[in-house]
Amino acid sequence: MDPIKHLEDLERRAELGGGDDRLRRQHEAGKLTARERIDMLFDPGTFQEIDKLVTHRCRDFGMGDADQLIPGDGVIAGHGRIDGRPVYAFAQDFTVFGGSLSETNAAKIVKIMDLAIKMGAPVVGLNDSGGARIQEGVLSLGGYADIFLRNTLASGVVPQISAIMGPCAGGAVYSPAITDFNIMVEGTSYMFVTGPDVIRTVTHEEVTKDELGGAMTHNATSGVAHFAVPDDRECLLLIRELLGYLPGNNIDDPPRRDTADAIDREDEALDQLVPDSASQPYDMLDLVHAVADEGAFLEVHRHYAKNIIVGFARVAGRPVGVVANQPAHLAGTLDIDASVKGARFVRFCDAFNIPLVTFEDVPGFLPGTRQEYGGIIRHGAKLLFAYAEATVPKVTVITRKAYGGAYCVMSSKHIRTDVNFAWPSAEIAVMGPEGAVNILYKRELEKADDPHAARAARVAEFREKFANPYVAAERGFIDEVIRPRQTRAKLAAALATLETKRDKNPPKKHGNIPL
Repeated sequence: MDPIKHLEDLERRAELGGGDDRLRRQHEAGKLTARERIDMLFDPGTFQEIDKLVTHRCRDFGMGDADQLIPGDGVIAGHGRIDGRPVYAFAQDFTVFGGSLSETNAAKIVKIMDLAIKMGAPVVGLNDSGGARIQEGVLSLGGYADIFLRNTLASGVVPQISAIMGPCAGGAVYSPAITDFNIMVEGTSYMFVTGPDVIRTVTHEEVTKDELGGAMTHNATSGVAHFAVPDDRECLLLIRELLGYLPGNNIDDPPRRDTADAIDREDEALDQLVPDSASQPYDMLDLVHAVADEGAFLEVHRHYAKNIIVGFARVAGRPVGVVANQPAHLAGTLDIDASVKGARFVRFCDAFNIPLVTFEDVPGFLPGTRQEYGGIIRHGAKLLFAYAEATVPKVTVITRKAYGGAYCVMSSKHIRTDVNFAWPSAEIAVMGPEGAVNILYKRELEKADDPHAARAARVAEFREKFANPYVAAERGFIDEVIRPRQTRAKLAAALATLETKRDKNPPKKHGNIPL
């Protein structure tokens, strides 16, 4: 046979995957094929495939038959460019043995990850697999472990993004769990360690795949996933958008973009954002959008722990990680889920040289036996640890409440935050005026002829004396009290000043974050 024709035949078989019927079924299930996903993810014509002709080595259970030796072996791997920047990726092909992981296609994924670490480029995994290839036994399980090791070694070195675009179950879930961001497609993707059938047998619970591990379950309830999207196309576009905020590796700076949005733009509406009543909520997203370039904000974990907001924006063209209390949900208190959500995001930004901007309005930690029994002390300490450990530029803006230990945790001056601003409406104290008066003047109020009037007078006195930003400003804990409308300009100036910041932690193998 002509050598060129032989090569062309092998390449054609690789590109057909599991064949026309299975490709059609993939489309009927509402999913793109693995090659369509790769084509949509990368800039046109830039993807370079690696190991296109690899086949599995299993010869048991009829796997050695010619029609079972499909070039590529169920995963497409290679590298290309996204917005002109290098990215490595693999896409599991569900049309080939259900996308199951074999010894050889695991080796393809491992090769891609090793190259990404060496070249300093992000890794994107498009997951759509029925799990380990049963015919190969421990060889496929070993392949998973090889991948997990690379995920761990790559963590904090290059960004890792996982897209769950079909099934992802059993041991397969632990690779996405280690990566930095998980994106799930609504209606077609699911993740779980044990499926509904096993759960029914062991615990007698009745649950569907979607209820157990669907996109919204992991976005809103478990927090395993960071984004939920309606279809494959939106998933791939989101990956491209997310990568636009991230550097290629832990040495590079995040990519800048030109902006026509004036750096010194003022927003008069911010002067009225905080209500007169300290107990009235407002939407902190209004502030985030107001200060970001063109109002653009890519929110991460939007459906989970809504009392804290995290995500990416740009200020004067420079990407920043935003962490903000949300007074519109649980009064912006910190609870277990919010603390873990915030800590994970802060540590990611610190690993990849992304400055942190914190908007603070926090009345404290959420009280209750459920929080205490669940370990709020330990989990709250994660957020404190993450902020204190971070050496990237850190800027904080206190808009209203900053009470107690939560004030310390939310990127206060005391844990190495570089620039701390406060609005005139800020209240920085051990606790709110009402609670403080109850403790400080308990006996006096019990003896008063008119306890209500006496209490109101003491509350007003405490509020005037302590529930403001000026005591902290006098001590240097607040660098400047600013007009709300000037927040964008002040942030931009602070971030520009901090561009040359150099800070480091004491030499050590790694810290022992309170996991």
